[in-house]
Amino acid sequence: MHITLIEDDVDLGQAVADHLVAQGHAVEWLKTASHARTAIARLSEQRDSDMALLDLGLPDGDGMELLAQVRRQPTPFPVLVLSARDQIRDRINGLASGADDYLVKPFDLEELSARVDAVARRYALKPTPLLLLAGGAQVDFHVQVVRRDELTLSLTAMEWALLRCLAIHPGQTWSKDALTRRLYSQGESSDSNTLEVLISRLRKKLGPEAISTTRQLGYRLERLPG
Repeated sequence: MHITLIEDDVDLGQAVADHLVAQGHAVEWLKTASHARTAIARLSEQRDSDMALLDLGLPDGDGMELLAQVRRQPTPFPVLVLSARDQIRDRINGLASGADDYLVKPFDLEELSARVDAVARRYALKPTPLLLLAGGAQVDFHVQVVRRDELTLSLTAMEWALLRCLAIHPGQTWSKDALTRRLYSQGESSDSNTLEVLISRLRKKLGPEAISTTRQLGYRLERLPG
């Protein structure tokens, strides 16, 4: 899945993002309410997010206002609240206001994964598959191994990130802008050729038929049956 993390605590946010990426998810990390407010309409309209993890105590706004904004969107997405507000009335208020789940800080990362999976099941969301046959290669996301023609191939961190994005919905065409946003969602910079370079490298490793280009639309991962 693609998960939008809205959390201002740098240490916690990094731990959560790293954990979710290791579980095979793509993560966009926003650290302020102002950035989140700007992003929510885009996330809903362009279906750029499958789920949001929302901290309520942001430095420049209340997360409850962001939750209300998500619920006003024509295509809202599930929201799991992460908060230090641990009173029963806080949890009831969060759930009554539209949160799909409410997890009190501090929390165990494995419990977070279980909550994310439970919300995803309720919405019938599709996680990144652990094992995928793409082109002439077998991709194992669990151990981050690619095998092709009896060889084990290595991928860079950015190549894995791009492959995870494409693998969320094999066969779906992703625009260049959407893929670039997902790859560089935490403030990294890129030039206009970076995505094309990554696509080229993945095709060499997975096989030229693994990733198709749809003219003026974007790229898609071709999943083989079996």
